Amino acid sequence: SLSLSLSLSLSLSLSLPLPPPSLSPPRHDLFGYVGIEAVLDQMRRKTMKAGFEFNIMVVGQSGLGKSTLVNTLFKSKVSRKSCSPNYEEKISKTVKLQSVSHVIEEKGVKMKLTVIDTPGFGDQINNENCWEPIVSYVNEQYERYLKEELYVNRKPRIPDTRVHCCVYFLPATGHWLRPIDVEFMKRLGKIVSIVPIIAKADTLTMEERQEFKQRIRQDLNANGIRVYPQTEYDEDPEDRILNDKIRENIPFAVVGTDKEHQVNGNKVLGRKTKWGIIEVENVAHCEFTNLRDLLIRSHLQDLKDVTHNIHYETFRVRRLNESNLTVHGLALIIVYTHTTLEFRILESPPESDLQYTVANTATASCFYSIL
Repeated sequence: SLSLSLSLSLSLSLSLPLPPPSLSPPRHDLFGYVGIEAVLDQMRRKTMKAGFEFNIMVVGQSGLGKSTLVNTLFKSKVSRKSCSPNYEEKISKTVKLQSVSHVIEEKGVKMKLTVIDTPGFGDQINNENCWEPIVSYVNEQYERYLKEELYVNRKPRIPDTRVHCCVYFLPATGHWLRPIDVEFMKRLGKIVSIVPIIAKADTLTMEERQEFKQRIRQDLNANGIRVYPQTEYDEDPEDRILNDKIRENIPFAVVGTDKEHQVNGNKVLGRKTKWGIIEVENVAHCEFTNLRDLLIRSHLQDLKDVTHNIHYETFRVRRLNESNLTVHGLALIIVYTHTTLEFRILESPPESDLQYTVANTATASCFYSIL
């Protein structure tokens, strides 16, 4: 009976599947304080010394309060109107992009904020292809960053002029998206993070506002327009819960102003009308705080990450694939100088098994591609 039980247990142990090996490294509990958490303090000090950059583009027709809203967002005179005291806005005959940079500091944290304005967009009788200068500008910033990356002797910190976010201003018509809105967001949504907002939302009643927001969301879905934050970029369930709440409220209905008024003994930002004061930072009056939280307090770094890891990476792969031309088995050399982009064909490829080899001169960085 003993031999029978041993044989049965042996046969059962042989027939049972072995547990899969652990893929994670073994965890070692520390017997005392080491100080690993101090890495976060080191990163924080380094970031505070270097500061960081944030580039925001505002797009919409004249008179929607783009400059005022940006000033309200950052509580600073950062719009192009504040650059000259006698500024007078004139409707441009063509779309001309203008950028203004300011360094904003809060509690020791420095941020170089660049606001890119698009005067002339949507202001003409014929607005056909009025988005092309904006698309070209966004791609030019990607191209500039790519060239800096391709230099052999790169700068310790590459200047980042890429557009991290595009705030698109929709007029409060109360109807549906206009054809120009659909075409613009269709094209720009593929290369930059778009956040649509309803400008001057105080011209709509609360019922009209909710109906308009619902129609816009229907239009966005019907036309396959991708606005930020996209569902496919949610990294974990916690992010998905937060982003779902944001997606339910997009587009944000906002009111912008830089004037303060007294309400119950407190100074508040608001617009004074004959019916009362519309408080900008009161969620019962408008959704300005939701927009500010998205752009600055909760998703600013994510906007930069999506720009670098998604939009710029897509551009970089496309540009490098375009340069990988098949020319009868010859080698194609791409020369980035400080001012030009040159293509040359070598009669004999470099002797290397690598896909590309890097060479360096005083004024250019060269990439050889074995074709």
